[in-house]
Amino acid sequence: MSLINTQVKPFKATAFHNGKFVPVTEENFIGKWSVVIFMPAAFTFNCPTEIEDAADHYGEFEKAGAEVYIVTTDTHFSHKVWHETSSAVGKARFPLVGDPTHQLTNAFDVHIAEEGLALRGTFIINPEGIIKTMEVHDNAIARDVTETVRKLKAAQYVASHPNEVCPAKWKEGEKTLAPSIDLVGKI
Repeated sequence: MSLINTQVKPFKATAFHNGKFVPVTEENFIGKWSVVIFMPAAFTFNCPTEIEDAADHYGEFEKAGAEVYIVTTDTHFSHKVWHETSSAVGKARFPLVGDPTHQLTNAFDVHIAEEGLALRGTFIINPEGIIKTMEVHDNAIARDVTETVRKLKAAQYVASHPNEVCPAKWKEGEKTLAPSIDLVGKI
């Protein structure tokens, strides 16, 4: 069963954010757009490149009214040290969420039981706590956050324009489509 258009399940976690340990629950996803990015583990070679990419685009997420949450199966203590010792991870101004009990990785169906790690999963959640996009892939393939920003803006656009759809490669400000029988077979 797909998680698309389902409510985020209740959870409790702790994150390292802005020099503090803070609680994070499903309630954090209510009232604003959220981007949840799962990574296998702290102190790996590929994950810092993705955190740095997200940090470099964080202003775009903020401008779009969205918060980013990075989740690994490590503890928030590990995330503190990771943030302090990696120049790439140190750029993060968003919560680094620990999931040592695998509550989140299981709820979002990205848990690798044999390894106790997460797959690389990206989820965009609307202000009502409903999952609108998801992408899950092999851990050897890092993401391009530019595409995550594009998907966020597309999800926001169709949420505010329910009679329109965003075509392939749509970018903010470009033409959308209004589905109708007149378009069938003409595109």
